[in-house]
This record gives sequence, C-alpha cells and structure tokens, in this order.
Amino acid sequence: MTILKTSIGRRSFMKSSALAGGGLLLSFNWLASCQTNKEEVLTMPNEWFELNGYLKIGENGVATLMSPNPEFGSNVKTSMPMILADELDIDWKNVIVEQADFFPERFERQFTGGSQGIRQGWKPLRNVGATARQMLIAAAAQTWGLPASEITTEAGTIHHKPSGKKTGYGDVASLAATLPVPEDVKLKDFKDFKIIGTSRKNVDGQNILTGKPMFGIDHTQDGMLIAMIAHPPAFGLKVKSVDDSAAKSMSGIKNIFTIKTLSDDYERNGFDTTSFTELVVVVGNSTWEVMNAKKSLKIEWEKMPDTNIIVQGRGGKQTVKIPAGLENTTEHLSKMDEWSKKPGNILRRDGDPESAFKKATKILERTYTAPYLAHNTMEPVNCFAHVTSEKAEIYGPIQAPEFISNTLSSRLGLPKENIHIKLARMGGGFGQRAYGHHMVEAAVISQKMNAPIKLVYSREDDMTYGIYRPTYSATYRAALDEKNNLLAFHVKAGGIPETPIHPNRFPAGAIDNYLAEGWQIESNITIGAFRAPRSNFIAGAEQSFLDELAEEMGKDPIEFRMELLKRAKTNPVGKNNDYDADRYAGVLELVREKSNWNSPQPNIHRGVSAYFCHNSYVAEVLDIVKQNNNPVIQKVTAAVDCGIVINPDAAANMGEGAIVDGIGNALYGEMTFQNGIPQKSNFDKYRMIRHSEAPKSIDIHFVVSETDPTGLGEPLFPPIFAATANALYKATGKRYYQQPFFAEGITLG
Repeated sequence: MTILKTSIGRRSFMKSSALAGGGLLLSFNWLASCQTNKEEVLTMPNEWFELNGYLKIGENGVATLMSPNPEFGSNVKTSMPMILADELDIDWKNVIVEQADFFPERFERQFTGGSQGIRQGWKPLRNVGATARQMLIAAAAQTWGLPASEITTEAGTIHHKPSGKKTGYGDVASLAATLPVPEDVKLKDFKDFKIIGTSRKNVDGQNILTGKPMFGIDHTQDGMLIAMIAHPPAFGLKVKSVDDSAAKSMSGIKNIFTIKTLSDDYERNGFDTTSFTELVVVVGNSTWEVMNAKKSLKIEWEKMPDTNIIVQGRGGKQTVKIPAGLENTTEHLSKMDEWSKKPGNILRRDGDPESAFKKATKILERTYTAPYLAHNTMEPVNCFAHVTSEKAEIYGPIQAPEFISNTLSSRLGLPKENIHIKLARMGGGFGQRAYGHHMVEAAVISQKMNAPIKLVYSREDDMTYGIYRPTYSATYRAALDEKNNLLAFHVKAGGIPETPIHPNRFPAGAIDNYLAEGWQIESNITIGAFRAPRSNFIAGAEQSFLDELAEEMGKDPIEFRMELLKRAKTNPVGKNNDYDADRYAGVLELVREKSNWNSPQPNIHRGVSAYFCHNSYVAEVLDIVKQNNNPVIQKVTAAVDCGIVINPDAAANMGEGAIVDGIGNALYGEMTFQNGIPQKSNFDKYRMIRHSEAPKSIDIHFVVSETDPTGLGEPLFPPIFAATANALYKATGKRYYQQPFFAEGITLG
C-alpha cells in the first residue's frame, strides 16, 4: 500500500462548507442509454457538501466528480474521474461527472496533450479520492466515538464491522467537509482496484448521441453577435488596405475592422501561433450574413519582410526568425534534398561509424519524405468571448488553457484572475487546439465591439490558417560486411522548420557504431503539434528502413528487431537510451503471438512495425489482401504496453481511432503550397480515408501491467505508417518512400 503526502494536491483542498442546492449539473448517469429506465436515473441531492475542489457529495450519497482536463475524444472526462472514484471507494453508478472550468488554483495541469493527462494525473487524482475517503472515515469515527483505524469503506458505505455499524457517505458528508485535511493518506494496492481496469461507458455518450449542445460551436447567448475573420491567402503576406464599402451595406452587418492580436513586443510562449496576427474582421447578426459580407470584401495584400520574434521556451528565451517570401512545395523538396546531403548537427555518436562505413562490403541507403499535414478536425475553429472593462468570459475548444491565459491577460489588459475560461468539449484536436489564437481573436473582437461575440471559422479558414504537421526528410544508411552482419547505422533527418529526430531512441543503444544527425530549414509556414509530434514521421521512416534492412540481411523482420533489442538489454551501447528494451521486446513478442505471425497464409500480405513514444510501447501487424488486383486492408493487430489501463474499452477505441487516422494520413494526407498559398482548402481536395477503406477488423491487446499508466492517445499512431508501407510492399512488390503513398486517383479496394 502506498502512503502519499497530501501536499501533492494540497491547493486542491479547501476548508469547505455545505453548498445549498444542487447547482448546475451537466452530466448524467453513465448507465443511462438513449432509452432511460427509471431505476437508472440518479435522484439529485437536496444539499451538496464540497470536500475539495474535485468532488462534492450529496446527502443521499451521490457524488459529483470534476474532470479537470479538457476533453477532445480521448475520454479523459470518464477515465480521470474513474481514478478518483476508485480511491474514494464509491459505487460508479452513484457518480456524476462535470467538466471543470480552467481553475489553476484548484486543479493540477489542466492540459490535454502529449498523452500525459492520465500519466500526470494518476497520483494527484488518487490522492484527492483517498484524502476525501479518509475525511469521511474520520467523520464517521467522530460520530460513532470509535477509532478510525477500525473503520472501512465499500462502494460508498462506511462500516465498523466489529459493532455492525454502517452509514452512507452522504450521512457524514456535512461533517467531513469541516474536518482538517489529513497530512498523508494510504492509496490502494493494485489488487484492490474495483473501477480502475474495468470498462465504463463515456459519461458524455448520451449527450453526444442525442445532439445536446456541448461543443463551442453550439454555444449561444442573448445579444451575441457573430464574427468571422479574413486572413492573408498566402503565408508571407499581410494586410495592405481594405475596401469594405459593399460589405458594410449588406443586411445584418454591424461592423468591419482590422485587429492586431499580438503586440509587436509581446514575448510569445510556444503555443502562441505566428500564423497571422493582423486580421480583417466582419461582425454581424448571423453566420450566413457575415459569411456573405466577408466574400464581398476587397482586400489588398502586400509581402511581409523578414521578422524576428521572441519566444519563451523550455530552455528560456530564444529569437525565432520568420523569413520573408512566398514558398512552394517544389522548392521545399529541393531544399530538403540539398540539406540532406550536407553535414548535419551531430545529435549522437557511438563508436566510430565513419570507419565502419569505409570498411563495409555493402551499404543500404534510403531516403524518406513526408508532406505538411492539416488537422482537419470535425469542428472548425470557434470561440465565444464576452469582454468588459472589468472581466472576460471565454468559452471554446482549447487543449492548453494555462498557456493562453497569459496571452489573454497581456492583450486585454486584464489580470488573469478576471479572465474566466470555460472548457468546451472539443470536436477533435490532437495538437491544433493547443494553440489558442482563436480565443485571443474572439476576445479582442468582443472588447472592441463591447458585446458578446462568437467567432466562427469556415472550413476554408480552418484548413488554410496553418499549424500544420511539418514537412520532413530522413536518410538512413546501414553498413554490412561480407556476411551481411550489421556494422554501422546512420540517420540524418530534418524538416521545415524542425528536425524529427529523437537521437536516443531505438535502434540507438543496440548498435556499436551509430550516428544521428539533424538539420532544419526556416519557414514562414506555421507548424505545430500534430498527433505524436515528430514521431508521426520518423517512426514510419525508421521502421520501413528496418524492414528493408532485415530483408537485405535475410532475416525475419520481427526476429531482426528482437536481436537488436536483446543487444540493447544485455550489453547496451551508450548510457542515454530512453527506452526499456524488455518492454519494447514484450510488445513485439505479443503481437507476433496474437497475429499468428509465424503461420503465414498465402493470400495475406503482412507488414510489421514497432515504436516507443510518450512513455509507451506499441507493435502493430497490418494484413492486406488483394481484391481485383487492388490492396484491401483486412486486419490490424496491435500490442500495447502503456502500464495500467484505466478503461479498457475506451483505450481500445482510442487505439482504433489512431490506427485508422494513421493509415489515412499515410495513404492520402498532404498539404501543398504554391506561392505561399495552401492548395487544399476543403475536403473536395484534401483526401481523407473513407469508411470502406478502414481495416475490416482491429484487434488490440494490452500488456497486463502494474506499472503506473503512461501515454495512449498518440503511441498507436506513429508505427502504423510503416506497418502500412511494409504490408503494401509485400502485396505490390514496391517499397514506399514518399508520403502520401497513394497518388491522386489511387485508392484502396
């Protein structure tokens, strides 16, 4: 049993008092389906007693648990309260879940991203639940005049077994809310979990299925006006002049003006986008009226000069150059090819790789490239803002409210405590919603109009605004001797405008002579986090190369990886290897077993891939069959080691989504540019995977583990790129080096 100091989450605990009335309850009994039975509906308490910032208990034993992190489909709104509820030891059917607002004084790390939500919330959430449980026990002990050490709990009931006394949490909640917070608490052992590790339905499921207004795009308020923005059509341009005479005379239009979202001397954080900070704004009564007025604007654009901005990063302040010019995809590819031939920045060197390559009998060299990718979330960018001289109310989709609160405070001239950010459920994200430019834009518009505003992007606005996955290139080389033994390994990778290399990941540590180099090219095209940043490219390149290298060496691709991992475990090279070779080999062994890898079938063409990122290990096997001479993805088998799995069904769902998303991006995803203009502005040109092209079945297996949970939203995404490429090679005889793998007009099936 773990003893945990409550100071981990001490700021979450308050000297609480009884809260009269139920307040606003936005959620529902998780058991309820679209056809709700009377016995499934929770009876709302007449009084609530708040034990801490995360939970309150009603006089009838019903508990409301706050979900601190924003939700965008990763199911944290269900899984995080499950952790809390298990340590609280309450029956899940008596739990209501509410989305917390941004409230850093109460909640730890309200950031959904980097697959870190569950990992970093694991101990604080358990601490919150266990502390509340101990306070309830103390209240019962005081009421009964008995030692707390003799009292136990089970499913929301408090027991003193020697005397037969028992009472519900609701009976002592009012007293517990007045008691001091204990100095330390005991956490459950793994074997005692009752909710963690079991499958629970999405607490928002019924609201989603029945179309309840829960997304930012749904929000309405009396007196609210609609705003849309016009940004430059090309990266490298800015506003020169605006002729709004025709638009201003149109029905329903209230105002047209330009705004500057960030001051010139503002020191940005990593989530303050550099895309377009000067915008033309149209404000009116309805989206349709505003959209039509926007189309009638006559805007003249001019080229931007070279610009330097100061960015506050993890390593402190740095000056970032935003170069002038109108960029083109053909020039990008040419530049990357040029830079790939130059010496890069040495990121890791083991042994003497240069000498080993000189001695090689054979050298295998391959170059892989990938384009920019747009996020293309189901819900386009939007935000509601109501800013007055004293305060600001913001409501919209955001992954990282902590970072944008500083920007809002600086731009609006308001203290952070006067800015209230309410967290809407996000209609997709995986990186895009980490950037809160839409919140700043909506707030500045509201401040100027002195009115509540809902900012809405069209799909074209959303897709052409930036924050793309960067474009990358990686060259891999392997040196072999006359017996096909591996002598040295060299990777040189870069991109516009960042390198994708993680120099201390596999196969580093498994090869005596190893060299990793990186390079990057400046650009004014705005990039940002995209599901599994950097890993989403480099995993595909690395694992495709390892597959071809295994074939060149005459080895089974899984066995070849296992041999390297055995070396990394028994006699590792270097001391900075950031992976556990045992756990890495474990998922490969599991996927080999579950996919029946060693029992090949003549009509099934298989590709394997494995990768470590976000503290988790994933191996995947993809099966292709040929129908009418076209490849069809029949099945994907995945093995995942992400520590303790909180909600197995939800975890499998998230993995399935990552796999389908990865296959679609590998085959079709691409954003190109001509003279700075994004060439794909809607789904008629930006090809997405279709339902009929998704795998016919996906089989995900989780390693049974008592290790603390690690990442899950992203780790299944990177390896599927190479599993797809390697299976396509087996089916077609062609190796795939450039994403997207399928040219325009080619489809699955």
